Amino acid sequence: MREIGLFPLGIVLLPGEQVPLHIFEPRYRELIGECLEEGAPFGLVFADESGLREIGTEAEVVEVLERFDDGRLNIVVEGGERFRLLELTDGRAFATAEIDALLDEDEHPTQAEIERCLAAYQRVTAAAGEEAEEVDTREGSVAYQIAAHIDFGAPEKQTLLELTSERERVVRLAGLLERAAETVRREREIRERASTNGRVEPL
Repeated sequence: MREIGLFPLGIVLLPGEQVPLHIFEPRYRELIGECLEEGAPFGLVFADESGLREIGTEAEVVEVLERFDDGRLNIVVEGGERFRLLELTDGRAFATAEIDALLDEDEHPTQAEIERCLAAYQRVTAAAGEEAEEVDTREGSVAYQIAAHIDFGAPEKQTLLELTSERERVVRLAGLLERAAETVRREREIRERASTNGRVEPL
């Protein structure tokens, strides 16, 4: 158990994922400034109208893109270990909390489950006319690597973040990707039909 500074946001950061952030509020400029000075992580936690989630990700600043004269920052952060919020603490301008590490159970996906997930990922990117990012199946979480490149929305990413089994993540993600591939394919077909005859025929 240890204390960490929190940065509640409307996004979910997965382990290994990199995202850009614009830091403008004074309290978060203070938080990020301390993290840069000490080489320490902060806790990024998904927050929306339903409140602050219990599970978050340690985030480390890996690059400072720009510093503005008024103290604002453009940075890139990378997700590290997951944690569970135990108790919110006070005494600082920014939110802080006591946290504990959230560890995975020792349950791994089968090769067939991994291949199904990878195939569905390929179908999604192909349907969108994009090139799939390379996935290293020998290192890290396959599910997190793929989910970092597909926009499922924050609530679904939060669900993946909270699962404590890589097998559960891979199986769930495969289903999400298969449905997404079909949705993208149908939307693309509608656009193509509309561009050729000006009408959209029901599927």
